[in-house]
Amino acid sequence: MEEVDVEPAITVIPGVDSGQRHMGFVWGPGDILLYETQRKGTGSGEAGCPLIHVVRKDEDIYSPILRKLFNESHHIFVGLQQSKEETSSKTKRPQFVSVSKNYRSVIRACMEELQQVAVSTRDTALSTQYCSQVSILLAVELIWNLCEVLFIEAAPAGSLLLHLLDWVRLHKADVDEKAQEVLHSDSPTRHHKYWDVVICYVLQGRMDEARQMLAKQASQQPAARSMFKTLDSLMKKMPVFNPVGSQTLTEFDLKWRHWHEECELHLQDGSFSSNSNLETICKILLGHEEALLNQKEQLSTWYHLLVTRLLYTHPSVKPTELHYYAQSSMDLFLDNRSAPEPLDSILLAAFEFDIHQVIKDCSIALSNWWFVAHLTDLLDHCKLLQSHNLHFGSNLREFLLLEYASGLFAHHSLWQLAVDYFDHCPEFGRMYLELQIERVPLDTERKALKVLRICEQRQLAEQVRSICKIMAKKAVRNNRLGSALSWSIRAKDAAFATLISDRFLQDYCARGTFSDLDLIDNLGPAMLLSDRLTFLGKYREFHKLYGEKRFAEAAKLLLSLMTARIAPRSFWMTLLTDALPLLEQKQVIFSADQTYELMHCLEELMSGKTEPSEKRTVQQEEDIETTKVELLRLALARNLAAAVVKEGTVDSL
Repeated sequence: MEEVDVEPAITVIPGVDSGQRHMGFVWGPGDILLYETQRKGTGSGEAGCPLIHVVRKDEDIYSPILRKLFNESHHIFVGLQQSKEETSSKTKRPQFVSVSKNYRSVIRACMEELQQVAVSTRDTALSTQYCSQVSILLAVELIWNLCEVLFIEAAPAGSLLLHLLDWVRLHKADVDEKAQEVLHSDSPTRHHKYWDVVICYVLQGRMDEARQMLAKQASQQPAARSMFKTLDSLMKKMPVFNPVGSQTLTEFDLKWRHWHEECELHLQDGSFSSNSNLETICKILLGHEEALLNQKEQLSTWYHLLVTRLLYTHPSVKPTELHYYAQSSMDLFLDNRSAPEPLDSILLAAFEFDIHQVIKDCSIALSNWWFVAHLTDLLDHCKLLQSHNLHFGSNLREFLLLEYASGLFAHHSLWQLAVDYFDHCPEFGRMYLELQIERVPLDTERKALKVLRICEQRQLAEQVRSICKIMAKKAVRNNRLGSALSWSIRAKDAAFATLISDRFLQDYCARGTFSDLDLIDNLGPAMLLSDRLTFLGKYREFHKLYGEKRFAEAAKLLLSLMTARIAPRSFWMTLLTDALPLLEQKQVIFSADQTYELMHCLEELMSGKTEPSEKRTVQQEEDIETTKVELLRLALARNLAAAVVKEGTVDSL
């Protein structure tokens, strides 16, 4: 792609004097943050501006009405990507035309809503903004419609002019409003806009409407009735190409030339010389340049002049000939006294069948990438952009879709649409998604789950872990341990799961009960993520066994937690205390060997024996209470005696 040959627009930031102060800035995904800084070494004590300015290139994504455009066009885009591939794009042309019309209908709907809001709002600034957006959408729909006719439908000679007439009529619809005003007046034929309406109908090739209007004038002037009848006959006989009929283009061209010669004869013999308006209409039917240029006010644009010239001078124009007529029409209409607007250049490039230039000029002229991204994607499906590849790895379609989707990610809700656009960029889409998804603010758990689901569906493992860690830390800060543990398990973060498990155990020591029992009870294989989490799950299982009076199983599990060194040493006294009720049962629960194991654990805890990797802390020493130790020793001694007696009795038997 060529370098942009226009100077970038200067954005003035209110309250910032860039001539007197330095500016600092930080790039964001779609915005720039600007702030004032002080020069080093000036020693100025003057306070700087305390404000941080947000500069946005694309304000359209923040418009509630235009968001409908983005949402609706997203559905059309996804549907187009999911359409089945066929052997030839020609067989799919009707489908592509239908997709193009769907895009245009969405543009039209947004435009009409903006017009209604612009009229109803009382805020002048807001009304001006809406009117500006309407004018932009009008231009966008005008360009898209022309591209649809020239590139997507690819109408041949004969049919081409019919499509161009529909294009002009759609975008020059004010004649119908004028006609209604004239017809509803007391005397339509004397209305000051009567002849303007008739001539506008003729300029658009709407002969039936023009003849109906002229019939009203003819009925008012009996003396000139034959003159009106002659013109009516010429207008009625004007040949119109029928693309579905049996008539060939050559036959139509011959018939049209005969009609044209008949019009010329009537003009030459002065059939309409007594009525300047009828004479003007006859000259227009002949495509007289001077007569057409005299109607600049009614034509209003050079491309309307172009279509009218073709209608009355070369109705069988071929697509390859359009550029010549387009350039000459623009030169005639602008008269070298006014420079072409960006819209003029874009339309002229379209008439020259320079798709690449159309896309480039639209990218420069429009404030966002919506139009060029969707149009380019559609043209790419039509196999019209194969030769336009960029020098930095991606084709034009993918580049524009990536830019558009990246802009959507700056919005708090439209970022979800961008995901699908990235999905359909095979080369760099996944890379962009990985970078952009990490910037989505995880304001709520619901939003985090939505982002997480997107990442999991696309197997973005690193992003899944990152999101889970962020949410786990947020939950810990809010003292929501159950949620934090759930997120850390999902992230497979063993270290953080260990930390949260310790918090659960600390809460248990302080309150005597567990919170989030449902989560702990249903850890399943997830408890194997870390030793501490395993201990938490197993310790909760001990409590369940004890509650179900399955004392033998509970005792065995409790002992295994200590002897396997899964339990943290700081929790041993709690475990030994939990063993007290089992030791005091009438029925002997712990065998002699198990009792010896418990006594060994108690003595190890009291004697300060530690593993090499563990150190005793002051807190641990304070946790050991003399009373508990004495009670434990007494209970262990009693249980050992009872166990020895019981086991000895069994052996002797």
